[in-house]
Amino acid sequence: MFEVTQPRVTCYRVGVRMENPEMAALLVAHHRPGFYMRVLEEGEVEAGDEIVKVADGPERLTVTEADALLYLPGRDRSQLERALRIDAFSPGWKASFRDMAEEMQGTGWTENKGVIVNTGSPAAWPGFRPLRVASIHPENRDVFSLELEAGAAGEMATKAPGQFITLRLPVETGSSPILRSYSLTATADPRHYPISIKQELHGVAGRYLHEHIQVGDTIEVAAPRGDFVLRAGARPVVLISAAIGVTPVLAMLRALTNQASTRSVWWLYSARNSEQHPFAREVEALLRVLPNSHRVIAYSQPLPTDRLRVDFDIEGHLDINDLGRLEIPHDADFYLCGPASFTRDFNDGLASWSISPGQIHVEHFGPGQSLMPGVIDQPTGLPRVPPGPPGTGPLVSFARSGLAVNWDDRYTSLLELAEACNVPVRFACRTGVCHTCISRLLAGSVRYEPEPLERPAEDNVLICCSQPTSEIVLDL
Repeated sequence: MFEVTQPRVTCYRVGVRMENPEMAALLVAHHRPGFYMRVLEEGEVEAGDEIVKVADGPERLTVTEADALLYLPGRDRSQLERALRIDAFSPGWKASFRDMAEEMQGTGWTENKGVIVNTGSPAAWPGFRPLRVASIHPENRDVFSLELEAGAAGEMATKAPGQFITLRLPVETGSSPILRSYSLTATADPRHYPISIKQELHGVAGRYLHEHIQVGDTIEVAAPRGDFVLRAGARPVVLISAAIGVTPVLAMLRALTNQASTRSVWWLYSARNSEQHPFAREVEALLRVLPNSHRVIAYSQPLPTDRLRVDFDIEGHLDINDLGRLEIPHDADFYLCGPASFTRDFNDGLASWSISPGQIHVEHFGPGQSLMPGVIDQPTGLPRVPPGPPGTGPLVSFARSGLAVNWDDRYTSLLELAEACNVPVRFACRTGVCHTCISRLLAGSVRYEPEPLERPAEDNVLICCSQPTSEIVLDL
C-alpha cells in the first residue's frame, strides 16, 4: 500500500532525458508534474498490476492543486490553509507553505517559494544613488565607521535590523567600479545609513574608503536589502558573532534596546583581544538597558591588560559546547555571523541539538553556497573571468564575488555565465519553474527567454532563463 505524499519536484534532468530543455516548465504548466509516494504496507508489485484508490487524504488536496500552490500564480488562500494541515508533506514543502502564509498575512514579501525572503517592502530605489558621507570615525585600530546620509526623500528607506547596502566604488580610473556590501549597524533613522569597515591587509575597498573618502563626499549606494533580519515575537534571541561579523547583530541589539524589549537576549562574541574588539563599550551599555540580557565574550589571545570576567568571559574560541554549558534555551532564535568556518561550526552544532532550521539564521559575507543537483564534479576555486575572448555585451557584475564581465551571446542565460565564471549558484529546473536560482537584482534590467511560469518581483531575477538588456549588478 502506498500513500501519495507530494508532487514531484521538476528538475532540468527531465529535459535532458526528453531532449527538450523546457520539459520541466511544460510539465508544471500542463498540471502533470508527477508525484512522490511512500510505502505504508510492504508487498510485491509488478507491471500490469491494477492500481486501486482506497482512501482520500485528510484535506482532499490533489497533486495538481499542491503543485500549483508552489509553482503557479493565482494562489488560493483556502487551499494553502488546507496544505498547512497536511503532515505528509516534506519539511521543505511545509516551510515553503508557511512562508507563503506569512506573506499573505502581510508580514513580508517572499520570493523563491520561501527560500529567499526579502523582509518588508521592496527596495526603496532601483539601482544606485549617491549618498553623502556625513561622518567618519575609528572604532579600533582595524575598524572604522562611516555614516551615509540621504539628501532627498526618495533616498530614505525603512530598514530592517540586519540588512545590508551595496557600495559602488570607482577605485581605479579607467576600470569598472568595484562593488562591496556592508551590513548596516543601525536602522532606526530612515535618513542615515551607518556601516563599519574592517581594513584587511589586501582589502582594496577598505583601503580606498579609508584613504580617499572624506566627509562631504558622495558614494553610489544600492538600497537596503537582505533576509538576515531580526524576527518579531517573544522568543529568546541569541546573537552569535565573531570579528567584523558583529555589524548586523549590533543593529539587532540596538533595535531591541530601542524597543525596550523584555525578550531574553544572549550576546556571544569572539575576538582575539580587546584591541580587536569593536563596539565593546557600546554593547555593554546596550545590554545594561535590557532587563533580560546575558553576555559571553571570548578572547583567543587576551592581552596582559585584558581582565577575565570584566573585559571577557572565556579564554579561547567560542564553540557549541559553550552554548550547552550556558543552558541557552532551545526555543530561541539564533543569529550567526562571522568567518565561514565559525558560522558553519555553529550551524552544524545547533542542528545536532535538533534546533529547527527555521530558528537558525545565518549571514554570509561573500559568495553563498552552491546548490547544483546532479553535478558530480562541482567547481572549486575562486570566481574568475571565463576562458576565451571577452564578451561585447552589457557588463554583468557579481557583487559578492567581486567580479565583472561583459555578457556574451554564447551563453543562453545568466546562470550559464555565472557557472563559466565559477560564481557559486543555485539551480534545479533551469527553465523558470522552481525559483531555486532566484537572485537579487541590485541594478539593471533583464529579459526572459524562455518566459518563466511566474516572474519574480522587479528587485529579483531568475538567472536560469534571463539575459541582460543593460548593465546589471547581481547579489552573487
